[in-house]
Amino acid sequence: MKLIDFVNTEAIIPELESTDRNGVIRELIQSMADHGAIDPDRADGIAQAVILRENQGSTGFGKGVAVPHVKHDAVSGTVATVGRSSHGVDFAALDRAPVYTVVLLVSPKNDPDAHLAAMEKIFRHLREDNFRRFLRQADTRQKIAELIGEADESSGG
Repeated sequence: MKLIDFVNTEAIIPELESTDRNGVIRELIQSMADHGAIDPDRADGIAQAVILRENQGSTGFGKGVAVPHVKHDAVSGTVATVGRSSHGVDFAALDRAPVYTVVLLVSPKNDPDAHLAAMEKIFRHLREDNFRRFLRQADTRQKIAELIGEADESSGG
């Protein structure tokens, strides 16, 4: 599995408008709906599920990154997108630092293995200092999409 297999690059937001965690989640879900990654009629329910999951424990794992995620019956396949904030957002991260890169992941409830594989792939790349740094500096959808492609190539998929 490659990042490009489940990241909807059209839904990438190179500069998030929202300044709070829940707003960022809603903004990313709406972008996914706007770009055909999820059913627009189910977007609110998916956003609420992601926020509920986030309330159970922050997905801000530190170093300026958060990976909000949920398994939901409104999707038939694993889908993700990326949002970037140049100002930083409080995600109650483990290191208490602001989050600048958000990777939002939604997977079908009936395929927990795909969810786990996608999370594993995301975290493998986000552990890399250079990948995080370049994502934080990438200021266009195209640059972020290119970084995802390069990460897939450098890891051998």
